[in-house]
Amino acid sequence: MFTGLIETTGRVLAVTPNAGVTRISVAAPATLVSRLNTGDSVAVSGVCLTALDIEPHAFPPRFSADLAAETIARTTLSRLAAETVVNLELPTPAGSPLGGHVVQGHVDATGTLIELKPLTADTMTTDYRLRFSVPDSLTRYVVEKGSITVEGISLTVAAVNRNEVEIAIIPHTFAETNLRTLKPGDGLNIEVDVLGKYAERQGHAEAESFTITEQYLIANGY
Repeated sequence: MFTGLIETTGRVLAVTPNAGVTRISVAAPATLVSRLNTGDSVAVSGVCLTALDIEPHAFPPRFSADLAAETIARTTLSRLAAETVVNLELPTPAGSPLGGHVVQGHVDATGTLIELKPLTADTMTTDYRLRFSVPDSLTRYVVEKGSITVEGISLTVAAVNRNEVEIAIIPHTFAETNLRTLKPGDGLNIEVDVLGKYAERQGHAEAESFTITEQYLIANGY
């Protein structure tokens, strides 16, 4: 699993459709690529992929990954152009501090960037306000002060207005992730908090198994 604390950024070298599969190649710092082995997981803008063709000594260092049909349908990766900046994170080792929140790298859907604006004129030190839309199917999992993953970044929801979400972005997050490269209308990979989905599923299961009986009514004062 991941935590949503971005380790570094990379850039797309190519997105190549082949027979039955699409392959993405990503240039990344050698400090990250050298830690990968074939078959390892790596999160690319919030999408958990399997590292292939790892070349830490190439110029630039790079790795590739194959995009499954589900990945193509749920994420933005197959639509990215060469030179697009992507966020990168390696899995969190067991026993390590959980700095963000539980992130699976299993993107639920894509959202759309509405705006990312600085709160003051000093763009070096100001906070930013990120506003984006999410599909209606995800709104029940997005709550004020809850966790959400945007482009692989663990963030805290500041406000929700129907299917529009607002998030406060600190200068460090703006400077160290791909948020600084995005523009209104761009797609965003969104993963909602998996704990909320499990809670919903458990609630449905309990509701389906619950039956009002005479004994229940008597015990509860009816």
